[in-house]
Amino acid sequence: MADAIMRSQAMFADTIAEYFVEDDHVRLELEIGSNDVAAFRNLLPDALYQRLGYDDTPLKERLGKFVIEDMPVLVDDTTVVGMVTNIGPATRPLRDQITGEVLPTPEDEATVVIRATIVYPFSERPESLTLIAPRETGVADIGFVLYHKGVAVNDYRYLSSGNTVNLDWQDAWYSAFPERSLRRQYYSSMTGFIYVEPYEVRKEIIVRPADIQRYVDLGLAGETTIPAERHDEIKAKIVDFLGDHFPVKIDGELVKGSVDRVNFLRRTLRSSVVVDNQDLELLPATIGVIYIFPTDGLPQNVELEWDLFNDKTPTIPAATVDQAGPLPIILEPDFNVLRWENFLKFPELPTLAEIEKPPTVLQSVAAWGRWLLLALSIVLLAGLLRSWSARRTLSRPMLSFSLLALAITVLFFHQHRQVAMNDERLTQMVGDLLHNVYRAFDYRGEEVIYDVLEKSVSGELLTDIYLETQKGLELANQGGARVKVKTTEVNNAELLSRDGNRLTIASDWNVSGSVGHWGHIHQRMNGYRANLEISEIDGVWKLTGLEILEEQRL
Repeated sequence: MADAIMRSQAMFADTIAEYFVEDDHVRLELEIGSNDVAAFRNLLPDALYQRLGYDDTPLKERLGKFVIEDMPVLVDDTTVVGMVTNIGPATRPLRDQITGEVLPTPEDEATVVIRATIVYPFSERPESLTLIAPRETGVADIGFVLYHKGVAVNDYRYLSSGNTVNLDWQDAWYSAFPERSLRRQYYSSMTGFIYVEPYEVRKEIIVRPADIQRYVDLGLAGETTIPAERHDEIKAKIVDFLGDHFPVKIDGELVKGSVDRVNFLRRTLRSSVVVDNQDLELLPATIGVIYIFPTDGLPQNVELEWDLFNDKTPTIPAATVDQAGPLPIILEPDFNVLRWENFLKFPELPTLAEIEKPPTVLQSVAAWGRWLLLALSIVLLAGLLRSWSARRTLSRPMLSFSLLALAITVLFFHQHRQVAMNDERLTQMVGDLLHNVYRAFDYRGEEVIYDVLEKSVSGELLTDIYLETQKGLELANQGGARVKVKTTEVNNAELLSRDGNRLTIASDWNVSGSVGHWGHIHQRMNGYRANLEISEIDGVWKLTGLEILEEQRL
């Protein structure tokens, strides 16, 4: 199953326009690509302008025309006289294809653009701004985003003349374009999610401290930032407040969950990343709180009642997420229950692989005795043939004994084939043991995980496997969220040595998984190369040693 990620190509437009709205001005940062130079020709130096075949109008006159006619900003329907403060060649930054965030740009991917900065001042805070794109000089391919006091009002979209943004100077989070197509993905200040997995239901609530300040005093009145040293205090107050809201029912019964994690989040145009020990701007700052509700297997229905609505948040985007993927919904006062029903036809429940048993006594004897018996059978049969050639008769006892020896030889070879450590059997054994190790972490509670791990891991390695696997499944930049392993693929397994029923195997494998978190799905795949020691413990193959030689993110 795959989840669609909507990717706007506006961030890869030939020209990028970033508007920054502050208390007394709008600053426009332009990256003009080569294909759009003609549309922005009134910004070009005189020599270049004339070289391109245009008239001899001086730059000073053309700059005034650009900020008033070509690409003006209208404040409450009145054109603002802007001024160009900087212009010159620059390297276009590389942007993430999903989030639009600026990435380090390799030299071989560098693209030269014309970078210009235009400032449009105003004396009073306007209620709205209207953005205009060049038209008379030619249509340009412009991707744009607007920030109001540091808050992104829209995701990257294409700019057209007449895009009007309504500004909320009390709380810039609520500044918005009227068009739904220009609404950013994370437009709501509050969101709620239910994740349903075998043995666990999670409730995730994401809120802005600035909005919770409306209900309870967080000590943020009049503040513009949340200092790092106050993070724990703010988290505790918000968790205490949320504890009385958003009740959850599982299979019709009201349940009490426990707080698993509380994290400050940086929500960019398309992503959510946990931030710690950093001063945060108050307006865009958000907090995510995760509650866990243990269950017996998979429930039949889960309900979350949303009980916080106000004039700023009359509707709440929410979603339920299960093995089939997310199901988004919009909650409102007359439809305020987020409900999940178990419509999964073939739910995936954690199951352990049946590990092939170590050799029995007979199979162990067959491993070395089959050749001896084969030699004995050959000698006996050769003797019978000589006797028959000489006397033309066969000794019945000798014939019976020879056939018995031959039958036992066949049996020994058959028994050995069943336990012979060829590449196929080694790969299966390693895959089954690794499957059981990762499946153990589908269960909840350290004690239960240890009990399941003990079926496949033994000795001092048990604690090491628990700690290392838990670390490997955590997303560090997501506050320790744990990946749920979907598949384990063993690429090869080679027997390095064997001492009785203790095997040393070189193997490499890939592990892929996902975690539902902060309203979307994170995918992850890791590759490993290691030497494994697998031994017979109480009649069962178990991992007794593990040396990781290489680990890489795929």
